[in-house]
Amino acid sequence: MPSTTTTETPPQHQDGPSLSHGLKQRHLSMIALGGVIGAGLFVGSGAGIAAAGPSIVIAYTLSGLLVMLVMRMLGEMSAAYPSSGSFSAHAERAIGPWAGFAAGWSFWVLLCTAVGLEGIGAAKIVQGWVPGTPQWMWVALFMVVFCGANLAAVKNFGEFEFWFAALKVGAISLFLVLGVLALAGVLPGTHSPGTSNLSDFMPHGTQGLLVGLLASVFAYGGLETVTIAAAESENPVRGVASAVRTAMWRIALFYIGSMAVVVALVPWNSKEVVEKGPYVATLDHLGIPGAGQLMNVVVLAALLSAMNANIYGSSRIAYSLVERGQGPKVLAKLSGGVPRVAVLTSCFFGFVCVLLSYWRPDDVFPWLLNMIGAVILVVWIFIAVSQLLLRRRIEREAPEKLVVRMWAFPWLTWVALAGMAAIFVLMAREADTRVQLCSTGGMTLVLAAVGFLWQRARAKR
Repeated sequence: MPSTTTTETPPQHQDGPSLSHGLKQRHLSMIALGGVIGAGLFVGSGAGIAAAGPSIVIAYTLSGLLVMLVMRMLGEMSAAYPSSGSFSAHAERAIGPWAGFAAGWSFWVLLCTAVGLEGIGAAKIVQGWVPGTPQWMWVALFMVVFCGANLAAVKNFGEFEFWFAALKVGAISLFLVLGVLALAGVLPGTHSPGTSNLSDFMPHGTQGLLVGLLASVFAYGGLETVTIAAAESENPVRGVASAVRTAMWRIALFYIGSMAVVVALVPWNSKEVVEKGPYVATLDHLGIPGAGQLMNVVVLAALLSAMNANIYGSSRIAYSLVERGQGPKVLAKLSGGVPRVAVLTSCFFGFVCVLLSYWRPDDVFPWLLNMIGAVILVVWIFIAVSQLLLRRRIEREAPEKLVVRMWAFPWLTWVALAGMAAIFVLMAREADTRVQLCSTGGMTLVLAAVGFLWQRARAKR
């Protein structure tokens, strides 16, 4: 395969094969659109509603505003320096190799673990349809399918995500339309509840709102994938710019809008909201036939979509790290423009996580889950600090690269950092999240130390 100019940060100017650019603009647009609709929104949001009541809308709005700022910062850097390493490459460029090492490998651990968790979740749904079949068999099947797709060519990943995203967007759009019609009192067979379900707006006070806020923050995970994928698109700069500029209305419509519909139509303290998930509970409340099975199909698509995206994202993060001299060289081996060893390695670790959930469900597996619990916040902090440092450098050295600009720089960047610090404080107050915070902090410190030693060893060569 002929050599093309790489998009990685130093030391990446190499002769030889590079990542392909097989993702089309339609792939990237749909990845950006569907990437905000994860399984956490369909299922996990029920616990947030139970804690915060109707004020979950405020929780999703606050966390959504923070995510918009993070995406804007990441978009600014990714449009200026497209890279499959995304925030890891930016952290290396802005702070140093140790920062890129810590951010990249911690995110790789998160994605590989998530591959296993999503496989388990998808297997439980299918097992409900085919009783008596073992869960591990379905996980293995899904792993083989998506591992094979990612090994073949990047366009396969793009095609899978295109149709998964289309299904998710179509389902949640239909849900919003039905919800609005029901609230307006024009949906046949339903009676509009008006504002009766909103009267007890904050049933558990500020504490409940804070619990809901923490739940909503982690529902937004996965938005980073589009900046990783953009490096393999036909036009990386245009792809990133388009995705980031439309992030605001996507978050407002899909997350905040759907939460508002749910709490307006269904009493917040309904057991079905947690047991069945808020979307199934709402459709059942409206008397939509087959709602449970319909949403199970959509949730299955969301889980498989996330599984596919995380196999892709973890392999590209690993490839980028190794290309920059921060990992075993074998992971950077390319074949047909695909880092196939990195794909296989990521899938292997994902399946190990699945096995640990069966073999060591009471000690090793919970420890692993705690270790990745706050990784996304660590990554966001690296993004904000990197943007603070890189923005002035870009303005000075290459202002034409500022295709996307962070709003009200540097003030909103500092606001975002303050918001992240506040979330850390909230996590430290809760017993469950405090364990996650300490575990993630320990892993990050170890990786930062290893990265620093690696950096010093390379400097001496």
